Amino acid sequence: MSTFDFSTLSPDLMLDALFHYGFDVSSGLLQLNSFENRVCQFRDDDRKSWVVKFYRPERWSLEQLNEEHQFVRELAEIEVPVAEAVARDGQQVLSYGGFYLSVFPSRGGRTLEPDNENQLLQLGRFLGMLHQVGAARPFVHRPTINHQTFLLDSQHSLLQSGLIPPSLEKHYQAMMQQLGDKVGPLYQPEKIRRVHGDCHIGNLLWHDDRPLLLDFDDSRNGPAVQDLWLLLNGDRAEQTYQLSLLLEEYEQYCDFDHKELRLIEPLRAMRIVSYMAWIAKRWSDPAFPQNFPWFSTDQYWQQQLKALDEQLKFCDQSPLSLMPQW
Repeated sequence: MSTFDFSTLSPDLMLDALFHYGFDVSSGLLQLNSFENRVCQFRDDDRKSWVVKFYRPERWSLEQLNEEHQFVRELAEIEVPVAEAVARDGQQVLSYGGFYLSVFPSRGGRTLEPDNENQLLQLGRFLGMLHQVGAARPFVHRPTINHQTFLLDSQHSLLQSGLIPPSLEKHYQAMMQQLGDKVGPLYQPEKIRRVHGDCHIGNLLWHDDRPLLLDFDDSRNGPAVQDLWLLLNGDRAEQTYQLSLLLEEYEQYCDFDHKELRLIEPLRAMRIVSYMAWIAKRWSDPAFPQNFPWFSTDQYWQQQLKALDEQLKFCDQSPLSLMPQW
């Protein structure tokens, strides 16, 4: 099996893996929307719904996958609403046919509303609980969000990919140099902890009158603000109000260092570049050219260069600030 390859993951192998671990599949497998892993939903003979995730080979080691599930287990123990994998012989990360997989009870729900005050307050509470647990000790095997990996290494991967139009390559290199010079000094977190890592609306559901936190696949060490800034949207005033709601409940469970607000724009810059590098690294997977056909076009790269130029300006602005509570 080649690096990051799903070519041998056939439907029959998926079914064999599930039968091997005692899951009866009566409905067939319905593939869900996931590019990084292969995720399917199915029903068993009792009409109970499940979700199986086959992890992309060679992305995470077994130790790193186990750390993810240990973190989720610790959160479930203090009643943070998370999707915890079922265990077989004491293991939540299973192995079959050269693949690692996990199986979860399927949870229904609706998308969180980013302007719903009650939902933001509850989400803030559970994120505070999550970070309280995350601060107890760092991941040992999982990586840390840093300038080198997310920006500099991503820049290099993109240059090596051959996907940047030749006419824009020099412009891209100049922009990356400016961005690297800007972000490096700005991104200096004083404290890291275990974080969700990819806490956006797409990884949250409103379930049983509370938020459900899904998909800890990108969990790693990082600043607490990493799990807050992706939830903010709208203009500066709207973002400030949303952040104040999140922190109102958050700080009942976990201290938040407001100096971390200066990390938001550097984190955004790194995410833009690392997202492009992620697509480039997966380009040999047929699912990526099929679903991201615009990625290798001149128009896309021109738009991204414009977006990065705007991001440089955002990095120069003063960070979000909250009014003191009296």
